[in-house]
Amino acid sequence: MRKYCYLGTVIVSALIAALPVTSAAAATPHVLTITKLGGTAVKVDAVLKASLVKGTKAVFSSGSGTLSCTQSAFSAKVVTNPAKPGTAEESLTTQTFSKCTISISGVIIKSITVNNLPYKGTISDATGDPVSVSGSSKSKPLKATIKVGGIAGSFSCAIKATSIKGHASNTGNKVTFSKQKFTKLSGGALCPTSALFSASYGPVTDSSVTGSPKVFVN
Repeated sequence: MRKYCYLGTVIVSALIAALPVTSAAAATPHVLTITKLGGTAVKVDAVLKASLVKGTKAVFSSGSGTLSCTQSAFSAKVVTNPAKPGTAEESLTTQTFSKCTISISGVIIKSITVNNLPYKGTISDATGDPVSVSGSSKSKPLKATIKVGGIAGSFSCAIKATSIKGHASNTGNKVTFSKQKFTKLSGGALCPTSALFSASYGPVTDSSVTGSPKVFVN
């Protein structure tokens, strides 16, 4: 009888000891969740999408003028989304810019094409919720080709960056980049030697889930 009581005590003790561990594990949210902080984890292979925050523009500013676009959007596939603390990884598969103008008289922007996709993206739950976007390799940096027309005729300028950095915010579920430097890759003398990119995208949503819920960084 004592033997059975002992075994029962051991089993009960083991279960009680395991309960806090199980509860803690279940309560630990992933870096990215949908609907709310601490909500359901964003799944690997989920497709996240966002356009410019309403009423804002994507801007490339240089010494020769300011190029601004009233429409821009991106989509990214989630590669990893670990439990916090950590860094989620994404593959930026599309990036578009349209309805663009430049503050130089007689010059029009015909198109902006983003090259060398997909890009590597990361988002961390560290202080400030830092975001980084980089090219897939040294030979394939971030790149955009801008086709220009006007009095001087038509020509193209290409700009590049190894990476750009920004931050996420759960206020508006947005991602913001401010004055990230691109340098001239190709183009004639009329192309600027560098440009600073600024834009704010949001809300970021998970298009893989019915209703496209907003994405939060925990």
